[in-house]
Amino acid sequence: MTEHQTDPEAEDGARRAELAANLDRVEKRITAACEAAGRDRADVTLIVVTKTYPASDVRLLAGLGVRHVAENRDQDAAPKATACADLPLTWHFVGQLQTNKARSVVRYSDHVHSVDRLRLVGALSTAATAAGKRLGCLVQVALDAESGTQGERGGVAPDAVAALADAIAAAPGLRLDGLMTVAPLAGAYAGQPRAAFDRLMEISSGLRETHPAANMVSAGMSQDLDEAVAAGATHVRVGTAVLGVRPGLG
Repeated sequence: MTEHQTDPEAEDGARRAELAANLDRVEKRITAACEAAGRDRADVTLIVVTKTYPASDVRLLAGLGVRHVAENRDQDAAPKATACADLPLTWHFVGQLQTNKARSVVRYSDHVHSVDRLRLVGALSTAATAAGKRLGCLVQVALDAESGTQGERGGVAPDAVAALADAIAAAPGLRLDGLMTVAPLAGAYAGQPRAAFDRLMEISSGLRETHPAANMVSAGMSQDLDEAVAAGATHVRVGTAVLGVRPGLG
């Protein structure tokens, strides 16, 4: 091997060590947040967001015990999920989803966190029914949206959650799992992730009055997972804190 060549095994080992250290730090944050909130650590599921990172990283994560991974673009997710089909993973789709991508996303996803309109409900239902599977769906709540509008990063206004949830629950091939939000960059909750997540929990409580099984609350990312756990989130979506600063997208 020349000085300009790299040793793939050494690189693999170094990356595995890096991911293991990052996962340990994130795990300690989640555990501390659970302890502070008087919650059981087992009540919070870590979803590692692997967008822009290769299938080799997903394999390393699986080897380190990660069981839930997320993607936000179908064109990246579909080939990655195929390459990792032999791994014991649950796949979550967390990005904005066009209806024409529904069939592809349904093939590999176990949960779609970003359902925010009736047309998407219909497309996912048709695709899931054709695939013979039951797809878990979360209503994306936009806490920066006024009534009748969508959020800057997708999602429906709080007053539209109930009707969309009812549509998911009634749709063949779909299962209403709960709610998702992203801490808003604008509006009343801008810069206040804890207040935003508390509001999401209020909406979740209302939803569970009519849909008791819809108890998934997906909230919190690398920068605010602690606040999300404190508020009661059941799933946190963590990318950068585990995988590092993302390479630029081409």
